[in-house]
Amino acid sequence: MPAKYRVAAQMFGFRDYIKTLEDAAKTMKRVKKIGYDYCQISGFGPMDMADLRRVCDDAGVTPIGAHISLPQFRENERKVLEDCRKLGISYVAIPWLKASDQKTLADWKALFREFEGYAKRFAKEGVTVQYHNHAFEFQKFGIKGGKGGRTILDMFYDGTKAIQAELDLGWCARGGYNPVYWIRKVSGRMDQVHFKDWGIWDDAQTPEFRALGEGSLDWPTLLKECKKAGVKDFIVEQDTQIATKDPFVEYGISRRYLRTLGL
Repeated sequence: MPAKYRVAAQMFGFRDYIKTLEDAAKTMKRVKKIGYDYCQISGFGPMDMADLRRVCDDAGVTPIGAHISLPQFRENERKVLEDCRKLGISYVAIPWLKASDQKTLADWKALFREFEGYAKRFAKEGVTVQYHNHAFEFQKFGIKGGKGGRTILDMFYDGTKAIQAELDLGWCARGGYNPVYWIRKVSGRMDQVHFKDWGIWDDAQTPEFRALGEGSLDWPTLLKECKKAGVKDFIVEQDTQIATKDPFVEYGISRRYLRTLGL
């Protein structure tokens, strides 16, 4: 019987180890060894996605989605769809965008319509398009006299239906919000979620990425809320590893921690 929930490693954290197909083959075997049976594709060097899928299969790590940039969607969305098929995945997330390209609220609304268009077209091909947030989407428009306003992300999900959320809970917290609010807001339209933790590292008091359970987020509560919201896939992402400089060590810490929570 297949597992009810899947735990995946977001491969962006291993980007320095996956620049060639040969390096990717070695890395995927190590990712399997530290406890991940699934991965989300991101950060790989130039390579054919069919070759990458074979590397993943050889290591016993199944891709369950990918991050593909907005410029790639704009340049050739048919190729994006073809790469999804080569990887054997049914989820693809737009992972980041240049916030400064949107100068006005009208610019943001035009972008929302563009994303919704991708989601509707890809859905006809059996692929779900998602959006992965950072912190800038928590900027508010419409503040008057120091009160009110709405965040970009509120307007994004209120103004779309087809595109799914792929919330990054770490970035929600960094943006000043309790992630529980956002999990509840997108309940029913988030199959996959990003787990990311933060902690203060030095006298500069700058939040830094930490392994899960080693930072400030309340993971038992967030896990419970995600399950209630219908999440199927829990994706671990740690962009950098300031504590050890080693993604294999810190992703391993995160995987073992999630096992203590029953994942």
